[in-house]
Amino acid sequence: MATDTLTDAAATAAAALAPARAWAGQRVLVVEDSAVQRGYLAGLLRELAFGEVLEAADGNEALQLLERLGGDAIYLVLTDLEMPGMDGIELTCQLRERRLAQNLIVVSARDPRLLEIIESMDFDDACMDLLGTLLKPVQLDALAQLLARAGRKAVIKPACAPPDLPNPDELALAVAQQEFIPHFQPKVAIRSGQLKGLEALARWRHPTRGLLSPAHFIDAMEGTPLMAEFTLSMVRQVLERLQEWTQSGLPPLTVSVNLSADNLAERGFIDRLTALVMASGVAPSSLVWEVTETSVMRQLSQALTNMGRLRLMGFGLAMDDFGIGYSSMQQFARCPFTELKIDRAFVNGASQWPNRHVVLKSALDLGQSLGVATVAEGVETLEDWKLLRELGCDLAQGYLLARPMPAEELVGWIRQDRRRLRALAEQA
Repeated sequence: MATDTLTDAAATAAAALAPARAWAGQRVLVVEDSAVQRGYLAGLLRELAFGEVLEAADGNEALQLLERLGGDAIYLVLTDLEMPGMDGIELTCQLRERRLAQNLIVVSARDPRLLEIIESMDFDDACMDLLGTLLKPVQLDALAQLLARAGRKAVIKPACAPPDLPNPDELALAVAQQEFIPHFQPKVAIRSGQLKGLEALARWRHPTRGLLSPAHFIDAMEGTPLMAEFTLSMVRQVLERLQEWTQSGLPPLTVSVNLSADNLAERGFIDRLTALVMASGVAPSSLVWEVTETSVMRQLSQALTNMGRLRLMGFGLAMDDFGIGYSSMQQFARCPFTELKIDRAFVNGASQWPNRHVVLKSALDLGQSLGVATVAEGVETLEDWKLLRELGCDLAQGYLLARPMPAEELVGWIRQDRRRLRALAEQA
C-alpha cells in the first residue's frame, strides 16, 4: 500500500471514529515474526495516532519486554497467531494470567477456524479485553473498527476475579426494593431502519456498587423462588413503560423479556404472568417471551405445554441464542416460535469468516422457510449489517445500532438516530 493511500485511509478512519479514539497516545506492542509484516502493522498503528509502538518477534520476546516495563499493563497487544517459540494462543494465555495488557487483537493468514479458537476463549472474567481477530492482510478500517470497541464494557464489566455472588437475603431485599431495572436495546428493521422492538435486559442498580450486569446476580437466582419474583418485577416495569410510550405517541413496539427454565416449566408462574399482563391492559402481542433451547430441554413436556398456552393467548415466542445448542434446529421446528434470534457468535464477523457466514445463512434460511421473524444479535460492523441485508434478515440488534439504555432515554435516542438508521438501511 502506498504511503499517501495509507495516510488518506487513516484520515478517513480517524475522522469517522474521532469520538471513540481512546487509544490516542497509548503504548502498544506488535508481536510478529515477519519483519515486513511487523513493520506494516506498526505503521498502521502509528497512522491511528498511537503513542509508543513497541515491537517483538515472538511471544517470548514480547513477555520479556513487558516484564521490563515494570508490570504496567500495556494498552494493546496486536499479535500474530503462528510464530516460532511461542505461538499466539500461548501468548494470549500468558497475557491474561499475568495481566500484562488491557486489550488484545489477534491476526493470522492461516485457516480462519484457528482464529475462532481465540474468539471462543472466555474473556468475560479476565482483566484483558479481546477486541477481535483479523485475517491478513490487515486493513486499516477493520483495525480501527476493532479498536473502537475498547472500553465499551467498562460500565458493567465484571471485576478481574469472578464476581462475588450475593446471598439470598440480599437478593430478596433488592427485589423488594425494586433495585432490578430493565434497560432496553433496540431491534431495528434492516430494510427500513425503523425501530420495531426492544429487548428488556436486567440491570441491578446496586446502592453502593453502581450498575451491575446479570453476571453479578442471575446465577445466584437460578433455581430459587426469587427468580419468579424477579421476573414478574421486570415484566411489571416493562408493562408500565409500554403504557407510557403509547401515551407519548410512539408507534407500537414489542418488548422481549427473558424467561428462565424454571419459569417456563411452572404452570403456576405462567398463570401469574398472564394475569399480570391481562390486568395491565397491554395487548399480549406487545410482548415476546424469549427462551433458550436449554430452558426448553430441561423440562420438555411442561415447557412445550406452557409455550402452547402463551401462543394461544397471543404472546410472541422467541428462541434466543439460536445455533449454540446441540439440537437447536429440531427444537425450533417443533415449538410454536414466532421469532428466531441468531446468536452473536454467528453474526459478529460473519462478513469476514466464511464458516460463520455459512451458519448464519442456514439459520436465516430456516427462519424464512418457517415464516418467522429473524433477528441477528451482536451486530457491530457495517459489513455485517450489509451481509444481513443481503441475506434477507428481518431485524438487527447490536452496538452498531444502540447499546442497552434506560427507558427514559429511548425517545431521545429515536429522535437523534432516526436519520442515521434510515441511512444504514439504504446501505447496499
